[in-house]
Amino acid sequence: MAKIAAALRDRGTPAEEVRETNMAWVFLTRDAVFKAKKPVRSALSDCRSLRARRDACNEELRLNRRLAPDVYLGLSRLTRLQGGSFAIDGDGATAEWLVHMRRLEAARFLDQAIRSGDATPGEIAAAADRLTRFHAGAARPPIGHFRYLGRYRHEIQELRHLLNEPPFQEFAPHLDRLAELLDQFLADDIGLILSRLDDGHVVDGHGDLRPEHVWLGPPVLIIDCLEGSADHRALDPYEEYATLAMECAALGARGVQEVLFERAAMVLGPVPPPRLIAFYTVFRATLRTRQALAHLLDPTPRTPEKWVPQAARYLALAEEAALSLEGG
Repeated sequence: MAKIAAALRDRGTPAEEVRETNMAWVFLTRDAVFKAKKPVRSALSDCRSLRARRDACNEELRLNRRLAPDVYLGLSRLTRLQGGSFAIDGDGATAEWLVHMRRLEAARFLDQAIRSGDATPGEIAAAADRLTRFHAGAARPPIGHFRYLGRYRHEIQELRHLLNEPPFQEFAPHLDRLAELLDQFLADDIGLILSRLDDGHVVDGHGDLRPEHVWLGPPVLIIDCLEGSADHRALDPYEEYATLAMECAALGARGVQEVLFERAAMVLGPVPPPRLIAFYTVFRATLRTRQALAHLLDPTPRTPEKWVPQAARYLALAEEAALSLEGG
């Protein structure tokens, strides 16, 4: 990380901010963003080799140019110069690969606009229209029933494995109940899920649609697709909309789902049954609860004070949606 920061400083574009995620370092300069993959392995990707990180950067460019073509500018290199110093796109051997992006105004991201009270119904509708155009033209992945259901089953199983860990113990009774409801839905209402696949509604989507990935523009741009696993991007568009609506509700904006569904229905056809929407919402809110608490499994978690309150917000949304699943 220090080598990249030094190379940016030496070229006269120092990083104003450096952000760290589980899988990447992100360097924000005045006008650009450079993202480097960490040399680590996760459940969805293995970036331990330099070649794997190059391939992951290229895949990130390919996927995100579907929704933000002029933001994802290309692939850059951290290069080793004679004498041992480093440069961005200089001569010499490649020491690291970087995704090079145009920096967008932070205040125009949907999460920031919700927090400031500046997000308007018209802007939400414009974002919905951008998403539905994307989903209408997206590829239909060749995925069978077993693989399609595998994402849900895997995530529920991962949750159960963590319930005895200290960060989860306070929430364990609630999460165990939610896992039971999700499992019961997969047993009793599997036809609702598979009909969306069999009828051709499932697409190669975004995969991780959150307010912080929606730039209100104009024009609307959507960034940061999930690139690690095609199976995790094989989604009913209405699951993506339910996810985004749930994330907006976690920030205090509860009217987003109505706008998203209304606009989507005009392009993609009728909204699926409310029980399936409830399943999508419970599944995603429960997943985000787990992901928040899992940060505390790290011996030195980033911003440790953040994760329990965040988990509690997602858990409340999961339990609210779960009322529609109880009692069959």
